[in-house]
Amino acid sequence: MVRLGQEQHPSTHFGRILIRGAYHEGTNTDILIEGNRISRIAPRIELEDEPAEVIEAQGMAVIPGLINTHTHAAMTLHRGYGDDLPLMTWLEDYIWPVEAKMTELDVYVGARLACLEMIKSGTTCFLDMYMHPKQTARAAEEMGLRAMISYTLFDQGNAERAALDRQRSAEYLEYFSTLSDRISFNLGPHAIYTVSGEQLQFCHEFAQKHGVKIHLHLSETQGEVEECLRLHGTTPVRYLERLGILGPNLILAHVVWVDDEEMDLLAKYDVAVVHNPASNMKLASGYAFKYEEMKQRGIRLGLGTDGCSSSNNLDMFHAMRLASLLGKVWRFDSTAVSAADIFASSTSIGADILSIEAGRIAEGALADLCLIDLNRPEMTPLTNLTSNLVYSASGSCVDTTIVDGRILMRGGHVPGEEEILAQAREVARRIIPQE
Repeated sequence: MVRLGQEQHPSTHFGRILIRGAYHEGTNTDILIEGNRISRIAPRIELEDEPAEVIEAQGMAVIPGLINTHTHAAMTLHRGYGDDLPLMTWLEDYIWPVEAKMTELDVYVGARLACLEMIKSGTTCFLDMYMHPKQTARAAEEMGLRAMISYTLFDQGNAERAALDRQRSAEYLEYFSTLSDRISFNLGPHAIYTVSGEQLQFCHEFAQKHGVKIHLHLSETQGEVEECLRLHGTTPVRYLERLGILGPNLILAHVVWVDDEEMDLLAKYDVAVVHNPASNMKLASGYAFKYEEMKQRGIRLGLGTDGCSSSNNLDMFHAMRLASLLGKVWRFDSTAVSAADIFASSTSIGADILSIEAGRIAEGALADLCLIDLNRPEMTPLTNLTSNLVYSASGSCVDTTIVDGRILMRGGHVPGEEEILAQAREVARRIIPQE
């Protein structure tokens, strides 16, 4: 057996990893990873002479890797730029002009920074929507994360752009088929106000034919709902039903402004919804996300950070805490949006939304998991691990991150992180106007 020490590279991979003595379900447990799966969970596992990396995990808790179901990864480069402005001023005068200057290489650098931040804060899989998706895929592939990456469609009723997006959808589908099993493809029509109804129907037909997901912003602001009523005579969810594109492969981000009948429709068609509390609050899009009402209807609810331009970090612990606290305060109900429910949205339910066999510490599950340092003030005492994770912890509590059976971070350090940070600073200095 090989014990992982300071002299050994954290990403060394023997095909077998033994996690020794991690806190799991109230007791200390050994977990054996073989290949990219959890093969055995037991109080004590002996390996005899077969090679394996052994991680001594006493004083640590093992949890499923967190799943961020709505990101714009390369927008890490926009962090802290254009804050505290009205939404349209922020978009039109700050974000869009910077994005117009970004090259494919810039997107790659920004996505690598995002991957680094996610690895260091315990996220093992993310659902992304941004330009130059090949570059985000390249970054995720190199960094070792699991990712579902959208090709963003944005035709605004322009027939030529719509035709180009249809052509590119097929080309990207073929390209992504050449990547590892960790990286998957989906379509990302941006929103109902930037994508025509005909193009949304194309996305539905394409997704049905090829078995991919659709990732769409919907009902994020009151203004979006009012515009939909003006243009289409109905509200956004009803508009999608009219188009015939509601279904279990549809993942909707935000969904703040919906009524009871619309939630019934989402449940009827098994549509998944992703809550993004940080960006909703920061951009003042709305705060009364109907988590409890959707959960009671059986709607699958994931959790996302959104992009760093509107949430400023990709720390899912931060997102979990905001989601639970916000869900309580606007209802004046301290029992609403429990820590257990929010943790499930960030792990097992997120995995179900993305159709991956992760989000659980279980034999046979994908080996996407984290070790949490329990010897920290914010994790002490350990009265309730889930409560500590949601209400107390931050990404800095993560000691080790494993994805697909490979150690990506050990002891809080990711190989090459200094270079990634330096490159990101250099690109940001070039594309962000200096005050």
